[in-house]
Amino acid sequence: MSLSARYAALAALLAAGTVIVTVALGAWFQDSPLLVGALALLMALPMVLWLVRSQFRPMLSLFRALNGTVSSYRDGDFSFGLRWPRNDELSELVDAHNALGDVLREQRLGLVQRELLLDTMVQNTPVAMLLVAEGGPIVYANIAARQLLHQGRKLEGHRFDAILAQANPALRDAVERGGDGLFSVGAEDDEEIYHLARRGFRLNGRAHELLLLRQITVELRRQEVQTWKKVIRVISHELNNSLAPVASLAHSGGELVRRTQYEKLPAIFATIEERARHLEGFIRGYAHFAKLPMPRREPIAWPEFVSRLHSQIPFAVDGELPTGPAQFDLAQMEQALLNLLKNAHESGSADDQVSLRVRHAGQMLRIEVMDRGSGMSDAVLSNALVPFYSTKRSGTGLGLALAREIAEAHGGRISLGNREGGGLAVAMVLPA
Repeated sequence: MSLSARYAALAALLAAGTVIVTVALGAWFQDSPLLVGALALLMALPMVLWLVRSQFRPMLSLFRALNGTVSSYRDGDFSFGLRWPRNDELSELVDAHNALGDVLREQRLGLVQRELLLDTMVQNTPVAMLLVAEGGPIVYANIAARQLLHQGRKLEGHRFDAILAQANPALRDAVERGGDGLFSVGAEDDEEIYHLARRGFRLNGRAHELLLLRQITVELRRQEVQTWKKVIRVISHELNNSLAPVASLAHSGGELVRRTQYEKLPAIFATIEERARHLEGFIRGYAHFAKLPMPRREPIAWPEFVSRLHSQIPFAVDGELPTGPAQFDLAQMEQALLNLLKNAHESGSADDQVSLRVRHAGQMLRIEVMDRGSGMSDAVLSNALVPFYSTKRSGTGLGLALAREIAEAHGGRISLGNREGGGLAVAMVLPA
């Protein structure tokens, strides 16, 4: 029975009871109708209260149960349900409430399982992870962090600066420098190299910092071996390309001397000289890359600097040059930009489409060398800045690598990208 039908039946029952009581009293007090009515109401009132209470008691119990389950849901406990035996509007409410509890319970179970999986992965990763709250207390540390910083003991609750004071000085220096970076622990054969990454964010309205310490000794040594193998291959190739023709030409020259045919000797000697100078320049380039000194910054006026570049290689200036002077090492930056401009001319671009653009981007200075050549494929772009990597038959693979070394020595970076409409843009971004 629905609530409206139940209330209608209750009202009818109360009206019938009132009529019966009124008729009975009317037989006794025929001359006092007002008194009859008053007595009828007084006699019917207890019955009315009893009926109302008997009807509303289950609903009040249901409402209290609803309030309790909602409080449990608020606390994260979704194990409770409700039961309403009657088939009315409240049963629909109870069914909806129970269905909501089932959904929340399933979601909570899935969330708990995902949290367990994530915690297992984080705890067992070889990367040491520390979550530090604003003010210094360590909020979270995985197994690798505890082993690295606290001999396997719990770190949560300790102040990070106190733990850091007991840590290796190299780690302490890396943290105090701020930002990401590399540091090494130990010496010689026992040296271990770590990468420190730091990220800040807000959690529950408070500033937190996540520190990741990853040991990369094995990866670096593997890359070092691969690099040395590549260096040996490149040097062997260049030496063979220069020495094999020299040996052949020397033999030919000896034969001509034996036959007293001296007229071809100048050409042979010129070729030998050209190959020797090429080999000398090749070795000098490698030595320059390996012994790049720290930059000596000085104020450089842009018009004079661009004029120096113009005297050595043609290019166009895109836009206006900055009015204020730049702060960089003149010789190193000149070498870097000459390498980039030379590459632009060798890309197949017309000479008048090789351009230089200099502009300020916030607190950084952006120097771009652009061309309209063939550009680079994705594979070449991903390896172009690697030392000794070159797609040219006579290339050493040091031009872009040297430019990157110079940019990073100045506290900047270098990036490459294909231009819309064809060509390549190489950008050096330096502190202004």
